[in-house]
Amino acid sequence: MSSEQDFVHGHTAIASPPLVPEIRLHLATAVTPLWQATETTLQQSQLPPPYWAFAWAGGQALARHLLDHPVLVAGRDVLDFGAGSGIVAIAAAKAGARVIAAEPDRFALAALTLNAALNGVEITVDAGDVLAGDGTWDAVLAGDMCYERPLAERLVAWLAVRARGGALILLGDPGRAYLPATGLQALARYWVPTPLDLEDREARETTVWRFTG
Repeated sequence: MSSEQDFVHGHTAIASPPLVPEIRLHLATAVTPLWQATETTLQQSQLPPPYWAFAWAGGQALARHLLDHPVLVAGRDVLDFGAGSGIVAIAAAKAGARVIAAEPDRFALAALTLNAALNGVEITVDAGDVLAGDGTWDAVLAGDMCYERPLAERLVAWLAVRARGGALILLGDPGRAYLPATGLQALARYWVPTPLDLEDREARETTVWRFTG
């Protein structure tokens, strides 16, 4: 087993996100110790914080919607951008999609690989910069990715091109600051339970959007 997998096992436990009980994930047992361990252990590697260890509201809502409406992705080639724990990718695979999970953090990829095996689905991983290319996916999924301006602006511009080319673009978002202001069609809304130490509230209303560019 790789050191990345050892790190995941050492700091997470298997649990099911509240909104998506059909999916089991390696999730953080406590927020602060994992964050501190990541900073201490990985500070020389310039890796991002351990976003992969939490089932964020946008990802939970999007996963729930895919499981409830599998026709959206069944039989299609799908990209899950910023896959993190893999909750959206796993839901898409369960819904019958052929899934590529794009995630640059190697620790997230280790967690995603463990989570895919835990849920009995096959997911192809891509650790490269997918935003630098065109891609030929039928659908692109992004859960909770509009939290930071530089990433959101680059992602939204790339998604707009994919949408105009005919791809289905689905976003799960609980009201992050850099969600695009236009080109959105609300498909569903969910109340997602959230831990106080992550979101400073016990639940967030989260929307699944179709982005048309």
